[in-house]
Amino acid sequence: MSELYEKYFKKPSIKDARKRKTRTTETIHVKTPLNLKAIGHDKKYKLMTYGCQGNEADSETMRGIIERLGFTETDAETSADIIILNTCAIRENAENRIFGELGRLKQYKRTNPDLILGVAGCMPQEEKVVDKLLKSYPYVDLIFGTHNIHKLPEYLETALYGKERVVEVFSDEGQIVENLPRIRDHLHKAYVNIMYGCDEFCTYCIVPYTRGKERSRDPKHIIDEVNTLAEAGYQEVTLLGQNVNSYGRDFTDKAYRFADLLEDLNKTSLPRLRFTTSHPKDFDEATVKVLAKGGNLMPHIHLPVQSGSDSVLKKMNRKYTKASYLELVKTIYKYIPEASITTDIIVGFPGETEADFEQTLDLVRQSRFEGAFTFVFSAREGTPAAKYADHTDIKTKKARLQTLNQIINDGYLLGNQRFEGKVVNVLVDGVSKNNPEILAGYTEHNKLVNFKGDKTLIGKIVPVQIDEAKTWFLKGTYHESR
Repeated sequence: MSELYEKYFKKPSIKDARKRKTRTTETIHVKTPLNLKAIGHDKKYKLMTYGCQGNEADSETMRGIIERLGFTETDAETSADIIILNTCAIRENAENRIFGELGRLKQYKRTNPDLILGVAGCMPQEEKVVDKLLKSYPYVDLIFGTHNIHKLPEYLETALYGKERVVEVFSDEGQIVENLPRIRDHLHKAYVNIMYGCDEFCTYCIVPYTRGKERSRDPKHIIDEVNTLAEAGYQEVTLLGQNVNSYGRDFTDKAYRFADLLEDLNKTSLPRLRFTTSHPKDFDEATVKVLAKGGNLMPHIHLPVQSGSDSVLKKMNRKYTKASYLELVKTIYKYIPEASITTDIIVGFPGETEADFEQTLDLVRQSRFEGAFTFVFSAREGTPAAKYADHTDIKTKKARLQTLNQIINDGYLLGNQRFEGKVVNVLVDGVSKNNPEILAGYTEHNKLVNFKGDKTLIGKIVPVQIDEAKTWFLKGTYHESR
C-alpha cells in the first residue's frame, strides 16, 4: 500500500459512530485551495442523488465544489470523467438499488479506464457497505461519507492524478462546515440546513450512526443565508434537520431555540418558510405559538408518529406516548385551526400485535392527518431493532399497510376537499409531469395544484381557484382578477 493510499484510507466504525463524547462542536470555515481550482478543466461530471432532502442539499454542495474546480455537468454517463453516487441508507432496498447501479456503471469503466467512479453519502458510513465495496466493487475509485464533503477537492486530485483509490469515512461526531459553495437545484425554492446529525437513537434508524451528533448552525449564518436567498428572488426555503425541534439544544453560549429561529426568520422578506423533520417529543408550545403568527410561516406540519401503540413506541425509543402526541396535535389545531398535518408510520414493527395496530388506526383517525408516508418495517443492520424477535408474517404486515393506507387516503381527500371553491396561493414549480400544457405547484398547506396558465407564471406565487379536489391533488383555475 502506497504512502498516498495510506493517507486516504479510513474505514467507518459503527462503534465510534455511536459515541457522543462532547457537547462542543467545531465550526470550520473553508476555502477551495487555489492550486486545485483548475483540476476539472475540460472534464465533465455526473452526480446521482438518492434519498432525503438532506442528501439533496449535500449534492448541491458537492455540485458547487466540483464546478468550482472547473468541471462541467453532464447527463451523459458516456462522456463523464467523474460519476458520483450520493447514497441513502435508510432502507435495505435503497442500498440494493445502489449496488445494482454500480454493477451497471462498470461498463463505462471498461470503455473509459480513466473514469472516476465514486460513492458518497450515508451508505459509506456503514462498515459492512465499505467492506462490500472494497471486496466486490474494486472499480469504485472514491468512497467518502457525510462528514467530509469539504475534502472533496483533495480526494478528486488524488483520484485523478495520483491514480489511487480514495477511501476516507469519518465516524466522529461531526463538525459544522461553513462557506462551502453550492449550486442549487431550483431557482425559486431552496433548502437551508439549520443543524446536522441526530441524537434520538430510535431503535430502527441508522441515521444517528451515519450523520453524527446533533449540532446546530449559528443563527446568524442561517438568517444571512435566508436573507441572501430572498434577495436573489427565492420564494420558498425549507429548513432542514433530522430533528429541527432540537435546534439550539447544543448551544453552550446562548439560550436560543427553534422557536427563536422561526421568530427571527418570520421577520425576513422571504415569502414562504417550511421545515422538516419534526420530532414530537421536542415540539413545544412556544414553537406552535410562533407558527400561529402566520406570515411566511406555512401552516403545514410534518409530524412523524411512527406508531399509535405505547408499547411499540417504547420499543422504538420514541420518548413520547400516544396521549402526549394527541395532546400536541390538539395544541396545534388550537392555535392553527386550519393546519395541515402529515406524518410517517411504520407498520409491522417487531412485536406489533393486532391490538397495537388498532391503536395506530385510532390515532390516525383522531389526528385528522392529510397525508402520510407509510412503510412496512425494514430491519437495518447495526440498529437494535434488527435483533428484535419478529413473529408477524409479511402477508399480515402488508394487509395492515393496505388498511392503514385506505384510512390515510380518506384523510388526504377530506383535507383536500376543504379547499374546493376557495382561492389559494400557489407557488408554481413548473409544468405537470403528465401534461406540459398544465402548470403545477403547491399551496401554503403543501397541496399539489394543477391548473392551466402561461409558463411565465413559473416561479411565482399566484392565486388559483380550486374547482375540484382529488385524493392526491387539486384542480384549479388561475384567478387573474386578484
